[in-house]
Amino acid sequence: MKKLLVATTNPGKILEYRVLLKNLPLELVTLKDVNIKDGVEEDGKTFEENAIKKVKFYSQFVDFPTLAEDAGLEIDYLDGEPGVKTRRWLGREASDQELIDLTLAKLKGVPAEQRGARLKTVIALNIFGKINTFEGILRGVIMEKPIDKIIPGYPFRSLFFVPGVSKVLGEFTMEEEAKIAHRKKAVEKALPLLSQYLREPFSQN
Repeated sequence: MKKLLVATTNPGKILEYRVLLKNLPLELVTLKDVNIKDGVEEDGKTFEENAIKKVKFYSQFVDFPTLAEDAGLEIDYLDGEPGVKTRRWLGREASDQELIDLTLAKLKGVPAEQRGARLKTVIALNIFGKINTFEGILRGVIMEKPIDKIIPGYPFRSLFFVPGVSKVLGEFTMEEEAKIAHRKKAVEKALPLLSQYLREPFSQN
């Protein structure tokens, strides 16, 4: 079976990619599987810059395609914050609960109609000797208080209300979320290249 390195240490993302790509005959390999430590400084100004930087770094260690991404939350009222600094909004790596608390504090007293936000993912796929990028966006509204459930690695899913289905993202099963979420939209755009890779007689990066 052909392999794909999913270059993330986020357990939530790994689980989501397993769901999103479950219908492809691909073996998803993690950084832990190949003993690669997270060693990329995410100092880009955009999600795309960070995703490309990560895929260039991690693809050096394997001889099969590599997928990396950068993703985060952009809140309208805060002019797109936290954006690329989503995990480091406090100036350091913050816990899930800290990020939830900070979001609520910054939006305290802001009315519902001004609490619009979007979750954005940019995937970078190094395949056939070329890096391709794919974007996915999901619009929603930040709730005034979180649901009880916190998905490790995905704090904002406890706050992110999806109007089209009238549920908070954290209330979805992974399978349900995979049908509508931003990461799914980006993966769908990458599927033609992944399908081509699976048809090729030899593995190529």
